[in-house]
Amino acid sequence: MRIFLGVAVGLLAVMGIAYGVDYALTKGNVPRGTTVGGVAVGGLSPDEARDLLEKELGGVVDEPVSVSAGERTSQFIPLQAGMAINWDETVSQLGTESLNPLIRLQGLFGVETEAEIVSDTNEALLNPEVDRIHEELNAEPVDGAVLLIDGRVDAIAPVIGQTTDAEELHEAITTDWLNPEGVTVEADLTDPMIGQDAVDEAAEGPAAAALSAPIEVRGRDEITGVINLEQMGQVVSFVPDGELLRTDINTEAAEELLSSQLSVTESERLNATITYVNGAKQITPSVDGVEIDWETTMAGFADRVLNADVAAKNWEAVYLDDPAAFTTEMAETATFDEVLGEFTTSGYAEASGINIAQVSNTVNGAIVAPGETFSLNEFTGSRGTAQGYVESGVIIDGRAGEAVGGGISQFATTLYNATYFSGMDDIAHTPHSYYISRYPAGREATVYEGAIDLQFRNSSPYPVRIESFMGGGDLTVQITGIKTVQVESVNGGKWAFTEPPERDISGEDCIPSSGNQGFTTSDTRIISNLSGNEISRETQTTVYDPQPIVTCTG
Repeated sequence: MRIFLGVAVGLLAVMGIAYGVDYALTKGNVPRGTTVGGVAVGGLSPDEARDLLEKELGGVVDEPVSVSAGERTSQFIPLQAGMAINWDETVSQLGTESLNPLIRLQGLFGVETEAEIVSDTNEALLNPEVDRIHEELNAEPVDGAVLLIDGRVDAIAPVIGQTTDAEELHEAITTDWLNPEGVTVEADLTDPMIGQDAVDEAAEGPAAAALSAPIEVRGRDEITGVINLEQMGQVVSFVPDGELLRTDINTEAAEELLSSQLSVTESERLNATITYVNGAKQITPSVDGVEIDWETTMAGFADRVLNADVAAKNWEAVYLDDPAAFTTEMAETATFDEVLGEFTTSGYAEASGINIAQVSNTVNGAIVAPGETFSLNEFTGSRGTAQGYVESGVIIDGRAGEAVGGGISQFATTLYNATYFSGMDDIAHTPHSYYISRYPAGREATVYEGAIDLQFRNSSPYPVRIESFMGGGDLTVQITGIKTVQVESVNGGKWAFTEPPERDISGEDCIPSSGNQGFTTSDTRIISNLSGNEISRETQTTVYDPQPIVTCTG
């Protein structure tokens, strides 16, 4: 026992002596194991530590520093960011060797501690850099996607979104920028709605099936319409739908691609036409047409596209006969000896008369087969200066103005009334917004190229012809053929009058107007057979806006 106590006392004495020697040698030095920016300064005096740090780290302000958060990284140059090392403060905050023997013992066994640097920062230079880095480290989540491009599947991987705290980033940059491993900050991650599983499912399933073979539709005359793999992206797309990618099939786009190749296998029907040369009847024969029944041909198209079986992507087009509505035989027996209905309007300016004559000559002689619909805009085509039309008066926003083709509404009104009294079916007509006194209230029409049309269908079992002529300031339109009905018009009067608003208009093109009341009216058409028995009765109500009182202010 005495021997054990003696040894213990001896060891303590030796340790005490060692501690005293160590204390004497390291008093005032930087604690052992201390590193700054990866530079070991432990055990050095403050001056030695400062000199070593300045020597080793003096050039780091010109070296790029990486900043990472989550899956994203950025970098900056400290000097450009207004950052420099405060050598004195950095060494000062390191402290000196502790009197605690346990802490000294850790240093002796090589336990390292990385100390923070103390930076001098120019916030005017630093803040823009922090803002830039913050923007680069933040990202919205990006959904995965699948595209068909140039005949291949392009699977776009989703991107995880993340956000970082700007204040934490600022603090980390100013304190950790000398860390050899760079600056690291925490990031809050956000998963995209469309993840990798959804991308893989779409790419390996419907996308791969769509590209398993081209689409081939066999037409007549050994002509085949093909949608090749490079075009498949125009037909098949993958649209985000919740957490999945929905497969959309654009059948219309597919039909356009196929039609551009198969249209040569179709033929347009041509109705017979009748012209009179020196009183002699001349007939241009009719031609029956044939067209592809696209509705039937494209039935089940989506299933074909997404079927990996090549055989499912090859089939025949279905055709329909499109016989002429007015055949050569009809033309040979057709007569236009009776006037089914006619109407005359009077009064037009010289320029308007030019336009009315132009459209009248164009339409004169037009034949409408039984069941066929006549469109004034379609029949005349463009009505511009190249076709002989001129500027003439129109009503714009309730006041007088000018436009190419002005006055044609008078022809439309005259034609509308002629078809009205012929018992034709009214398919489309639009009254003027403001009442024009030379026309019957509730029984008139306007037209505008590309927007407002006048259309009627021949409800007679016989072909009819439009005859139009001008003279003595009058315009007359007749519908001729074989009369089967008689028509009566009953006007319902005027009611619900509205007062015209007042407008002050400036500019040289201003034309003053005293304005007119607006009102509501109705018209009832009664159609009877030639024996006087009523077949139908239809009432249409028309509301006219008040025409403004216009004062020109210069």
